[in-house]
Amino acid sequence: MPNNQKQIAPKTKQKAKKKRSDRSLGYMLIAPSMILILIIAIWPVFQSFYYSMFDLRLNNPAKSEAYVSYKVNLQTYLDNYPFLISSLEDEVDQATGKTKSELEEIKTNLEKVDAELKSDEELRSKYDEVDEKLTVMEPISEELAVSDLDKDVALDLEKAVTDSSERIRELKSELKNPEDVIGLSSSLKDSVITPNFIGLKHYKENLTDSRMWKAIQNTTVFTVISVFAELVIGLAIALLINKAFFGRGLVRATILIPWAIPTAVSAFMWKYLYDGQNGIVAKAFAEIGLFDQMTDMLTTSTGAMFAVIFADVWKTTPYMALLLLAGLQTIPSSLYEAAAIDGASKWKQFLKITLPLLKSSILVALLFRTLDAFRVFDLIYVLTGGGPANSTETISILAYKVMFAQTNFGEGSALSVIVFVCVAIISMIYIKFLGRDLLNDR
Repeated sequence: MPNNQKQIAPKTKQKAKKKRSDRSLGYMLIAPSMILILIIAIWPVFQSFYYSMFDLRLNNPAKSEAYVSYKVNLQTYLDNYPFLISSLEDEVDQATGKTKSELEEIKTNLEKVDAELKSDEELRSKYDEVDEKLTVMEPISEELAVSDLDKDVALDLEKAVTDSSERIRELKSELKNPEDVIGLSSSLKDSVITPNFIGLKHYKENLTDSRMWKAIQNTTVFTVISVFAELVIGLAIALLINKAFFGRGLVRATILIPWAIPTAVSAFMWKYLYDGQNGIVAKAFAEIGLFDQMTDMLTTSTGAMFAVIFADVWKTTPYMALLLLAGLQTIPSSLYEAAAIDGASKWKQFLKITLPLLKSSILVALLFRTLDAFRVFDLIYVLTGGGPANSTETISILAYKVMFAQTNFGEGSALSVIVFVCVAIISMIYIKFLGRDLLNDR
C-alpha cells in the first residue's frame, strides 16, 4: 500500500499542475476578448458615470465641461475687461456727485482684482499672450485661454464682477450708455469658471423624481406585455412553420418581412395607420369596439400605450419566431413518433417534449427581446414622442430629452447609467436561469 500511494501522489500532482496550466492558458486565450469588451462596452459606462457627477450644461459656457477646480477664461475676460474699464472711465468723466463716486469705486475694485490676477507669474504670462493675440486677432487655443486659478483669487474675482454688475444695473438711469456698460459687466461674469462637481446629486434627484419612476413604470409595462405577447405568438408561428408543407420556404421568408423593415420606417407607417382621421387600423379598432373614437388611439394614455405595444409585437414577433424555430429544429422527430406510439396526444407531446427541450431557446429569446424592449427608443419616439402627457415616455426617451433637448449632459448621463444598471440586472437574472438550465441539461 505505501508503494502504491507513492506512485499515485506524483500522478495527482501532475494532474493538478496540468489543470492549473490549462486554466492559465484559458485565461490567456480569453484575455483579449475581455479587454475588448472592457474597452467597447464597459468604458463608456464608466465615462457616463464620471460625467454624471458634474453639472454639465452645454447651454452654459461656464458648465460646458467638467471642472474640478476654479479656472478663468482669459479670452472672455480680456474680451470684456479692458472695454468695461474704458466705458467706466467715460461714465466717470460725465457723472457727478454720488454716481461718480460709485462708478469710481466699481472701477477701483475691478482694477484691484485684475492686479491680483497678474500677481501670479504663470498666469501673467498667459494673460499677456492672450491679450497680444486678441490685439492682432489671432486664434486662441482653449488650453491657452482657460487657466487654473487660486480659489481665493477666483472668489475675489467672482465677487467683484458680480457686485459690479449689480451696482451698475442700479445706476442704469444715471448712465449715459447704460446698455454698453451693463452688457460688458454681464459678459465679464462668464469668465470665472467655478467647479461643477456635484457628486451623486443627480442620482439622488432622479431617484426621488416622479417623472423618472413613471418612465420606468412605462418601460416595464411595455416590456412585459410586448415580450409576453411576442413569445406566445412567436411560439405558435414557430410551431406552424416547423412542419413540412408546400411553400414552407416562401412562408418563412414572408413572415420575416416586418422584422426586416427599419424601425423608424415601420413607426411612421403605423403612425399613419393610427391616424385619427384617415387611419385604417384606428377605424377598424373603433368599429370593433376597442376604442370609442378613432382619435383615442394616439390621444389617450391607454390608447397610446396599446398602439406602441401593438406596433412592436407586429414588428418583432417574427424575430422571436425565428429564434424559437432554431430551437425546434434541434428536437429529434423520433421523440414525437415514440410518444405518438405510446398514445400521447399533441398537447401532451407539447408539454412533455417540446417545452422542456425548448427551454434554453426560450430563455435566450426572452433575454434578447427583453433587453431590446427595455431599451426601446426609436419606435416610441417616432410614433408618440413619449406622449400624450408622458404616458408612453420610456427611460431611454427621458434620457434623450434631458441630454439632448435640454443639453443637460450631467443628468442625462446619470439616467443613462440607471438604464445600464436596469439592463444589467435583467441580464443577470436571465443568465442565472439560463446557466442553471444548461448545467441541469449536462
